[in-house]
Amino acid sequence: MTRFETAFAKGPALVTFITGGDGDTAANLDALVEGGADVIELGMPFTDPMADGNAIQEANIRALAKGTKTADIFAIAAAFRARHPQVPLVLMGYANPMIVRGPEWFAAECAKAGVDGVICVDIPPEEDAELGPALRAEGISLIRLATPTTDAARLPAVLEGSSGFLYYVSVAGITGTQSAAQTSIEDAVTRLKAASDIPVAVGFGVRTPDQARAIAQVADGVVVGSALVDLVKQHGDAAAAPLRELTSALAEAIHTAR
Repeated sequence: MTRFETAFAKGPALVTFITGGDGDTAANLDALVEGGADVIELGMPFTDPMADGNAIQEANIRALAKGTKTADIFAIAAAFRARHPQVPLVLMGYANPMIVRGPEWFAAECAKAGVDGVICVDIPPEEDAELGPALRAEGISLIRLATPTTDAARLPAVLEGSSGFLYYVSVAGITGTQSAAQTSIEDAVTRLKAASDIPVAVGFGVRTPDQARAIAQVADGVVVGSALVDLVKQHGDAAAAPLRELTSALAEAIHTAR
């Protein structure tokens, strides 16, 4: 079994996100694992994170201001893999840092660092050739995004070549700013699961254990990002303890939802 299969086989999974290079990233990643996160998304800082709200935009600015480069993200990833051999790690970001040196280079670096999957926000399925074949050749999952506007006609293109899990963006908007109604999430997850056997994780706007518990009753995973990134902004290099505390509360809510 892959790390993703193992993580989702245990029941609803907690998927957590922080931005690489923001605060003490190694300590923060360890805190997420210690708190019970099942899958980790590590954000690659970028100058124009157009799908993200203020919290993650500001985290990108903080990371870039410290001089964080793509090489640093791979170093963080490789060190994480050495410390946590069983926890799935996903790099999440935008196309430019991923393909500027060629998709084959990027995919090879992912494999070398022990990365399990990649989410590229701004390469649509119709442009899969830009990155998808290189990742799949290295055994790296390309994790696609589905949204409330992904209709039945387009869904097959989203699913084609996707693996690891399907990330359902529950609102038509940017990260961290609004939450979807539970009924709309339930309807969407039912529709997506009928079309594919890939686990469906729901994110965007999930901030509290109660929200996470409700979503975990129907989805295979729950993604939490902005609420965690806000803690890094608030506590800086001392964010590990509050991150661990919130992650633990989220994990308990998700893992006991059914």
